[in-house]
Amino acid sequence: MAAPYGAPPPPPPAAAPVAVVSPQFCAPYVVPLTVTKKAISLSDGDFTVTDANGAVVLRVRGAIFSVRHRRVLLDAAGQPVLSMQEKVFSMHNRWEVFRGDSTNSSDLLFTAKKSSIIQLKTELDVFLASNTAEQACDFKIKGSYFERSCAFYLGSSNTMIAQMNRKFTISNVLLGKDTFGVTVFPHVDYVFVAALVVILDEIHRERSD
Repeated sequence: MAAPYGAPPPPPPAAAPVAVVSPQFCAPYVVPLTVTKKAISLSDGDFTVTDANGAVVLRVRGAIFSVRHRRVLLDAAGQPVLSMQEKVFSMHNRWEVFRGDSTNSSDLLFTAKKSSIIQLKTELDVFLASNTAEQACDFKIKGSYFERSCAFYLGSSNTMIAQMNRKFTISNVLLGKDTFGVTVFPHVDYVFVAALVVILDEIHRERSD
């Protein structure tokens, strides 16, 4: 389908598909997602991820009083896609992400941590499970989570794979919801990006607390 006349050209795709969770979550076009977070939630369903048509794509299940702040990302049918938990005694707020509902090291997909302990701006480094040396990050997130404005990059390059911005609606403000739009670029795993958004929020909330 051709781009509408006068529309900005789509961002250049990554050289190879970025399939961290599964190639089935990589679309050959831009995937716009809306992430809605309840301001106060003591039960399941802290986050809901919807597509351009408003259909639920992913939900996050988790307990606010969990020691490790464990979160499980569920698909639209309620099946666990991946699980996230904070690594205990971690100086950099390191999070580990596993396939399905597992916490076995053999199912580890990637880890994410703050680039430095003290930060004025948001900066996270993401390492794939195969990158055990962690000499260089596989992905990086930069921006300001306080302003809900962050960009997701391939390694330390300038190749952007996704971006996030705050979305204001009167109804969400009245209902105490925080909503932001996430644009996932072509051939990039949108479940992987959604998981990074949840981790970003967890790390920011801890800092606020």
